[in-house]
Order: sequence, then C-alpha cells, then structure tokens
Amino acid sequence: MIYFCWMEIIRHEISLLHAKLNMAPAVAILGPRQVGKTTLAIQAAKSLHAAYIYLDMESGQDVAKLGDDPESFFEFYKDKLIIIDEIQAFPILFSRLRSIIDRDRRNGRFLLLGSASPNLVHGVSESLAGRISYLDLHPFKLSEIIPHFSMQFHWFRGGFPMAFLAKTDAIYSDWMQSYIRTYIQTDLSTLFGYNLNPSITAKLWNMLAHLHGAMANMQDLSRSVGVTAPVINRYIDFLEGAFLVYKLQPWFTNAGKRLVKAPKIYIKDSGILHSLLSIGNIDILNVHPIVGASWEGYVIEQIMYHAEPTLQFFFYRTHTGTEIDLLIVKGAKPVAAIEIKYSNIPTPAKGFFIGIDDLQTKQNFIITPASDTYPHKNAMVCNLSTFIKDYLPNL
Repeated sequence: MIYFCWMEIIRHEISLLHAKLNMAPAVAILGPRQVGKTTLAIQAAKSLHAAYIYLDMESGQDVAKLGDDPESFFEFYKDKLIIIDEIQAFPILFSRLRSIIDRDRRNGRFLLLGSASPNLVHGVSESLAGRISYLDLHPFKLSEIIPHFSMQFHWFRGGFPMAFLAKTDAIYSDWMQSYIRTYIQTDLSTLFGYNLNPSITAKLWNMLAHLHGAMANMQDLSRSVGVTAPVINRYIDFLEGAFLVYKLQPWFTNAGKRLVKAPKIYIKDSGILHSLLSIGNIDILNVHPIVGASWEGYVIEQIMYHAEPTLQFFFYRTHTGTEIDLLIVKGAKPVAAIEIKYSNIPTPAKGFFIGIDDLQTKQNFIITPASDTYPHKNAMVCNLSTFIKDYLPNL
C-alpha cells in the first residue's frame, strides 16, 4: 500500500543555500523537525557536485566517529562538505568548530542542520559570528505547491512534507498526531536539554491551539495549566525556539494612543493547528469556530515565508477598537496595513481604516481566499496568491 505521494517539490531555498555556501565557511539550516532540512542539504551537495559526508548527532554511531577528537576527523575530511545534522544534540561542536574554521576559513566547509534556535540550546556559549550564515527552512510555501495542489489543500494540511504528501486525510492525521505526541513526550526535552513535563506541554499546546491568534495572557494561561507564569513563559519560549509557535508583536510607537502591548500567539503550521483541534478534513474546517483565526494565521505565515528579510511584521490595536491584523514595517516605517478576511466579499471593519489614518500607510490591502482584485476606499482587495505574487515583492 502507498501511503505518501512521492512527487518532487522544488524548495526555493536551494539557490539561496548555494549562494551562502559560497560566502561563508559554515551555513546552518534551521527549522522544525521533519521539515526537510536533510533532504535540502543533500540535494544542494549533489547539485553543486560536491563530495560530502553526513553525520547525525542523534546517532550514537556517528557521535562515536568524532570521539574525543573531532578536529582530527574534520581534518581527515577537509576536502569534503561536512553535513552535521541535529547539531544541537552535541553542543560542544559549536566551540570546536570555531577554532577549526579559524585555522582554515575556506567557504562551504560545514553545513549544520538544527531543529532548535541556537540561542536556547543548553550549553551553547561559543559564538560563530563572522564564520556562519543562517538559512531558515519553513514547511512548504504556497508558491512551491502551486499549481500541483490547491491553496485550500495546503491551508488544511500545512506544509510539513510527510503530512502534506500523505495519500489520504486519515494518513495525514495519523502522521501529524504521531509528530505532536513525539514532541510532547520526548523531543522538546531532547532539543533543549531540560526535563520538561509532558503533561504541561500537552495542556499548553492544546490551549494555544484554542487561543490561536489571540493575545497572550500569561496569568490566565498559568492558572489554566496549573503552573506559574514564569514556567508558562519558559515552555512557550521552547515551543517558539523549536519553530512550532510564533509571537506576533504589537506596534506601539504612537505615543498619542492607548495601545495594546501584549503579543498574539499563533501555532506556526496550520496542519499542526488543525490536528491539535481534531479537524479531520477541509469540510469540517470550513464550519469550525476556529476557521477565521486559522485563515488569519495561515495568511500571516505565508506572507512571512515569502517576504524579503528587510521587512518586519506586527499587528496594531488600540484599546478603543482600532485594529490592523498585519502591519508590515520597513526600517522604522510602517509601509503596508493588511486586513485578513475569510470571505470573498469582505466587509472591512471601521477600525481598519482608522488604523490606516493613524499610521499613514501608503499601501493597504484586504486579503481574501479567492476574490478578484479591486480597490475599496483607500485599500486594495485581492486574494492571497495575488498579494504574494504581485504586491509583496514591491513593498
């Protein structure tokens, strides 16, 4: 029986990875587990016709190869691209690589793959600043799966390759439930070197799914889970550091307004969100109370994935009801305001246009799933695909 559709989806990051390998002695690909980091690394090595050696730091056999003297191992393979997977599991390598690179600063020597933010990995104290370039690898992006799959299919399943390419929704659901269970029971503790309580992780993750897109109140979360607010903050930091949730920060430079200053929290992949909420197919999603918040998170996620690194993202809300779902900032200047609607005949809230007046943004959009493109007051209505293709590159 065939469980997965093994079609090749070309990741846009491969050309960027080629460029980074030509510019730095070490490149780190960072992203959640099972997002395709190893596949991308090996594809890049093969397309560059580079001889390579692969090490997995969660494999006792590969760790044994390095022994107590990784410098000698790397010297023996100095003419090959050395790919080191799950490097956060062997944090002493960060300090060893610093001295190794300083002795031989040829570009493209090391390709490091990590499933956790280096800033949160216990024991990582040595900096590779000036020696390493970082590449964030996200789940499949909308532009990578069009025209082979629909946007609705992508929104429901999310972008993790094994979940996205599952032959049926039942197989997708089974894979995703196993993925979530493994993270709750072992992976978060393994990634960060802390003994995290699986019960707290499970309760928190499920609560965050129900609060997807809402402002985070740590006191309320801590009372519901039964732990202190600092503990909740630590667990959320770990989920964020594992690239599983993200905080959208408020924009609050307007001193003349009473502004909301708490961040919004989103589950980073829509497929994980739907699995946490036991949403088994797109028909159930379309009538579920989370549908609007899910669509909002998906739109924000896809815009972030496709945007140039010079852009920053916030939301804007005042205590009087003025609100912009997504504010795009370049430098210190807001350049675009976005209202997100799960309707192809959207009726924007009055507070959106008040926010535009507050911030004086020149480009403003109302993003829908599949509407035509047309002006509405001082904003442009368009669908998500059109915005990503035609408008986002020019911001």
